[in-house]
Amino acid sequence: MAATWVTFYYAEFLQDPTLKWHRWTGYALLVLVTWRLIWGFAGSSTARFSAFVRGPVAAIGYGADLARRRSRHFLGHNPLGAWMVLALLGLVAFQGVIGLFTVEHNDLTAGPLYKLVSEDTQKLLTRWHRLAFDWVILPVIGLHVVANTLYSLIKKDPLIKAMVTGRKPRHDYEDQREAVIVARPILRGMACLLAAAAIVFGTIAALGGKL
Repeated sequence: MAATWVTFYYAEFLQDPTLKWHRWTGYALLVLVTWRLIWGFAGSSTARFSAFVRGPVAAIGYGADLARRRSRHFLGHNPLGAWMVLALLGLVAFQGVIGLFTVEHNDLTAGPLYKLVSEDTQKLLTRWHRLAFDWVILPVIGLHVVANTLYSLIKKDPLIKAMVTGRKPRHDYEDQREAVIVARPILRGMACLLAAAAIVFGTIAALGGKL
């Protein structure tokens, strides 16, 4: 995400008038989001949507318990964190998809699928592409970072460390006692990544887009 911001706002410094690097970082984000969606069904237990996505009532209840300082521990995402994950995935996917139809200045700085929509739609999606990042995605990312940091400091729950290492200390967790790791996780992860790339680039090609 940071790379897409840098390659857009510093395109002149990068000597990239056609925004080639911005487009490719956008493609990479779409591949990663698609990979995460696939991994949410094919990955280890804590990564699967079925293991951590709960309804709004559960999320509200967890938020109320958090406000009352009632300790509840989860090996994977807690009910509120699960909705944040879904929100971020949805926002990044939305941003990446509409970017395929945008036109910044001329045809040289256009997304690969811009010809599929009218000029008015191009302008609308281009405006959304900018506004969504500045006014929605950045604040949500900021909220996510602040919430995780405060959660780690106040509740002494090593969330950030767990995100990096994939490990948490043993505890009587509410969702699952320990993670069930899939067989050959690296190989499976790479296979899912190749599948995600095939879906993204295959769809663009099938719709007549040129990278």
